[in-house]
Amino acid sequence: MKIIAVIPARYEASRFPGKLMQMLGDKTVITTTYQNVVETHLFDEVFVATDSEIIFNEIAENGGKAVMTGQHETGSDRIAEAVKNIACDIVINVQGDEPFLKLEPLQQLILAFKEDSKKEISLASLKIKLNEKEEIKNPNNVKVITDNQDFALYFSRSVIPYHRENSANIDYYKHIGVYAFRKDALLKFSQLEMKPLEISEKIECIRYLEYGMKIKMIETYFVGVGIDTPEDLDKARQLIGE
Repeated sequence: MKIIAVIPARYEASRFPGKLMQMLGDKTVITTTYQNVVETHLFDEVFVATDSEIIFNEIAENGGKAVMTGQHETGSDRIAEAVKNIACDIVINVQGDEPFLKLEPLQQLILAFKEDSKKEISLASLKIKLNEKEEIKNPNNVKVITDNQDFALYFSRSVIPYHRENSANIDYYKHIGVYAFRKDALLKFSQLEMKPLEISEKIECIRYLEYGMKIKMIETYFVGVGIDTPEDLDKARQLIGE
């Protein structure tokens, strides 16, 4: 089983343009992410997939592997173009703005496929428990609900489930945007038309659910810093003692 990691990276992020080229210590955010993924030694190859010559050159100049793509609405669509002609079985999508992703969650994702002898899983992803009301209500935190086998039922920026019955003991989970795909499922995904639920929520993995594909959700306890705003970048710099 050949397992690769692909980091989708676009320069013009809507909330923080150019964030991947911001400095984090003595390296850019995207180079930090790339090198941290390589150093896990979990993958046969690691690539950055980008439509930006600036990011492409940044990775190449630092000895990494980058693939130029066209423009895409979602990271999964970008990765599908990047891996079309790369021989592999499993593709792990690591977000370029998550420079501190740890080894254990990636190992958990890979293990899910190695144990999936019936090949029921098209896609696996991560979730983490939310405890603060503000975090649960925050629409920037995508929430996920699952069935008894931890397959996703739905994702939303709204609060799900709605806590109508106060006596019910409900846990809330945030979806962490690290995906592991079977290559054939990823290529199929990229050919599927966006439906209204995905368009409304702007959550790409809803497309899988709308077309009947199974998403295995794996709980993790890792809390990192996703860099979506300048304030997040400040937090990341504090983590490395800058």
